[in-house]
Amino acid sequence: MVEKRKIIISLLIVVSIIAVILLPFISDFDSRRDPSRYDQEHIVVIYLNGAIQEGQAGLFATGGITPRLVYSQLERAAEDDMIEGVVLRVQSQGGSIAASQEIAYMIRDFEKPVVVSMADMAVSGGYYISAYAQGIVAQPGTMTGSIGVISTFIDMEGLYDMLGLEVEVIKSGEHKDMFSRTLTDKEREMMQDFSDEAYRQFIDDVAEGRSMAVDNVRELATGEIYLGSRAREMGLVDRLGGIDEAIAYLAELNNFENPVRYEFPPPSMFTQLFDYGYQILVTLEKALLGPELLKLEMLREGISPDIRYQVR
Repeated sequence: MVEKRKIIISLLIVVSIIAVILLPFISDFDSRRDPSRYDQEHIVVIYLNGAIQEGQAGLFATGGITPRLVYSQLERAAEDDMIEGVVLRVQSQGGSIAASQEIAYMIRDFEKPVVVSMADMAVSGGYYISAYAQGIVAQPGTMTGSIGVISTFIDMEGLYDMLGLEVEVIKSGEHKDMFSRTLTDKEREMMQDFSDEAYRQFIDDVAEGRSMAVDNVRELATGEIYLGSRAREMGLVDRLGGIDEAIAYLAELNNFENPVRYEFPPPSMFTQLFDYGYQILVTLEKALLGPELLKLEMLREGISPDIRYQVR
């Protein structure tokens, strides 16, 4: 009798765990696949929060907006035939130039209509990734704009002199150590050219995405931050409001008669545990096998693995 009770209790525990895992998917299926709701256009709201950077969320990551994250969310929306459009809720202080460009072009080429809803802040790269959306909606007090490029370097030579430290550098390539010492006049000019080219790309993409003249964008691209109300007057923002206004604007642009706000259900407990375990394995692999994998790659490229120099 005791053994039978243990078996029943164990089965109940297993069923409960399975129910917890499947509940988000079951509730999502029931709420959206009801035939009486087929006349509604589902608009999914996707939240993008943090600095824009390359890479992926990992065991020790602090979050952020990455091309991989945006791709996975847009792909999920593309594969769901019940979703007619996307509202991206952007909260970002900017970040990497290349990552911002990659995300901006994903949005430009996405097959379903996208409208951006700016939160408290969508500046610099945060505006970059918004520029190719079909429309941009911001609150009157949203901070946006900051169209510009900045590079910051810390010159440690004065501190080294104060501490009596000497740095010995062995290099190949005239400018390989330029970021670890005081820049020469030539190197400052090189970095200014680099910044100017990235700045030009930023302006060109904003002009194309917003259907504005390049000269008009350049006049606004002073690096200045604008409030949403001012940005709307300048043509950098289309409407004022929050997520509901963004949904309404998307519906208006695409002639949707009955738009319904929708959000993806959170990952199941099983998915979260699996991802956590996978990240542990990746971290251990890098820690334990990183040097050996690097040697294999060097051998494949015909480079002696005995070389100890770091390529940065």
